[in-house]
Amino acid sequence: MEQLTKLIDNAKKILIFTGAGISTQSGIPDFRGPQGIWKNRDPIYYQEFMSFEQSRIDYWQFKLEGWQEFQNARPNRIHYSIAKLETLGKVCCVVTQNIDGLHRLAGTSEEKLIELHGTNSFVECQTCNETSDPQAHFDFFHKTNKPPCCHCGGYLKHATVSFGQNLREKDLQLAIDKANEADLVIALGSTLAVYPAAEIPRITARKGNPYVIINRGDTDHDLFEFLTLKINDDIASIFSTIVEEL
Repeated sequence: MEQLTKLIDNAKKILIFTGAGISTQSGIPDFRGPQGIWKNRDPIYYQEFMSFEQSRIDYWQFKLEGWQEFQNARPNRIHYSIAKLETLGKVCCVVTQNIDGLHRLAGTSEEKLIELHGTNSFVECQTCNETSDPQAHFDFFHKTNKPPCCHCGGYLKHATVSFGQNLREKDLQLAIDKANEADLVIALGSTLAVYPAAEIPRITARKGNPYVIINRGDTDHDLFEFLTLKINDDIASIFSTIVEEL
């Protein structure tokens, strides 16, 4: 904690990189941990969604099962400490793999936030790109068991990046730009196994800046040659405690 406190004190442009592990305390299950969703369920790839009605039904059924959890979830101590670090003028960017919208609810500003994998907060037409509130589409699916469609005839999907779907180029490029500007990168609650998102922290580290990982369990970057510090512990008790005492 002493080493991390000094790194944060000395930094002026911190890039915070977050994964599902920061939201488990808010009641949202992670995806790749020991009890993660993908241990018990196969993801639906984007091309499957676009090609087969049954895949679209399975997709909406999966989303319906977890919708109430997302609706009820509220930011936890970790989200609020990240927002506080921004108010202290220390954060250049928060890059998240999470789709839960909790960073926004905690107060992270829109101009500092990059949701690399999109958001569950709205639904997007895959043809005309119109966005809308998810609830009406869940109501339709619940009544009919048919995947909802846009008024233009296009397929509707949450505005998240599915397996096999490219990241939004402007979001990825902005994250790369911010990684090049940062003077410290801290990865919180991510196994750092999903690319190209997981490459973002390494950009900052390769420029000679400190790189810290805090995560329960192993990550794919634990043996990275430019890693400064790995803390295998509860994120709130380490990171949040430090920020709250600044």
